[in-house]
Order: sequence, then structure tokens, then C-alpha cells
Amino acid sequence: MIVNVAATQMECTWDQSENLNKAENLIHEAAERGANIILLQELFSTPYFCPEQKDKYFALANEVSEHPYLEKFSNLAKKLKVVLPISFFERDKNSYFNSVMIIDADGNYKGIYRKSHIPQGPGYQEKFYFSPGNTGFKVWETTYGCIGIGICWDQWFPECARSMALMGADLIFYPTAIGSEPQDPNLNSLKHWQRTMQGHAAANMTPIIASNRIGKEIADNTKMIFYGHSFISDETGEIKCECDDESEGTILHSFNIDEIRISRASWGLFRDRRPELYDKILQK
Repeated sequence: MIVNVAATQMECTWDQSENLNKAENLIHEAAERGANIILLQELFSTPYFCPEQKDKYFALANEVSEHPYLEKFSNLAKKLKVVLPISFFERDKNSYFNSVMIIDADGNYKGIYRKSHIPQGPGYQEKFYFSPGNTGFKVWETTYGCIGIGICWDQWFPECARSMALMGADLIFYPTAIGSEPQDPNLNSLKHWQRTMQGHAAANMTPIIASNRIGKEIADNTKMIFYGHSFISDETGEIKCECDDESEGTILHSFNIDEIRISRASWGLFRDRRPELYDKILQK
């Protein structure tokens, strides 16, 4: 089975209608180029609102049943016959999550993943807004293969990618919002960020698709510069295509899922695992 995957990136403002239209246009562009699964960035409907702690931003969250744009992307997925992992700020009664809804190519909801690892530091004060996800790591059988989803900070943890690979993920997707570090303007994590995920791809022999945002965003006293470089790596960790640090757009790459499955099996990485020796990773 040949699967065409796309990663996107765009700049966001507080005009949510404009952001949603941009996202829709990027999906159309990718679909016209033949994409089957299209990844948008983390929390794309607004600027990244987490650099500082502001009570008012809880109003951005919605329950799935009354969400303002999930149905829009469900209809779009059905129309274009594409799979869309859609990031959103979720409210579930009195709990708040950083979530992704997986929408299959027929427009049906496959299910939700809630971000497991929640960062807390200068510019990334997410623990104020989000509870740790309670879904656990998950994969979904879609029209175009079995996919796994992690969200941003999840991508730094090898346990996340390994868990999804063990559950059968053919492809792993990471919607992201990462850029400058306000406490140290000389720190650029771009290559570190990419190499971490390239390692996940190589160790699990599973392609990785990551979408990041671009642009300068100012939240009161905190200025963030998001460095983009959305990319797609193959199952050996080699980056096959990537965006730059300032352009909106899409990138596309094709994978032969059947061939990768055979190659993964023949390499023996999962055959030679020794889970009985790994209890240390369950300890703090």
C-alpha cells in the first residue's frame, strides 16, 4: 500500500476565521498534490496562548459535542477523502486537555488522543492550562494504514513512539508548537528537536511526520519566534523533505507501507527486544 503523507505549517493570528481558512487551504493544496493523510500543527486555530498564565484563555476550550470547527474538518476529510488529525483545546466537563481528534477519510471520528507529557517552563506554561492526558498512547486503523499521534512535548520521549510502534503504528505524527526559549535567546533547539524524532523513526523503523508553526507571537511580556521546519523522515530517520523557518506551505512524501513492514520485521528490532530487562524505565 502506497500512502502519501503531508506536513504543513502556517502563521497564526487572533483572527480565528483566518487561521481556519488558512488550514483549509493547506489541506486542499496537499490533497490536490495527492496527499492521503495531512497533518496540521498544534493548536492552529489561535496563536500559541501558553507563554503566560491567563485565565481568559480557558474560554478557548470546547467540548467535542459543541466544538466550533471539528465538524468543518470532518466534512472536508469526507469531501477530499483524506485522513486529518486535528488539534484542539478540549474541555471535558471540568477538565481541560490538549487533544487531537483523528478523522478518517469518510469523515467519521476515529477517536481522541490527549497529550500525555505537559511541559512547564519559560514560554511553555502548559501545566496551567492542560491536565495530563488520560487516554494513554493510542493508534488508529484508518483508510490509509495504522497511525499513531503524539503532541509536541510527547515527541521528546522515546517511550511514546515505542509504545505506538508496539501497537502497530505504520506512521507516527506529531503536531507541534516550538520555537525560541525566552530565558535564553541564544538557544536554538531546532536540530535537537529534529534529531530526537529522527532517532524515534530509526529505532522503531517507522516514518515520522512533524508539523510546527512559524511566525513571531507576543503574549504580554513574552515574545516567541516559532521556527517551523516541519519535516517528514523515513523509517531510517533520514529527513526526506522539510519546510524552512518562515514560509507557509505543505510538504509531501510517499511511503510503501507493505515494504516498510517487511523491512522492519527482517531487521529484528522487535524480535530481539528484552522487555523483562526494562523495568527500570517504570521507576521515577
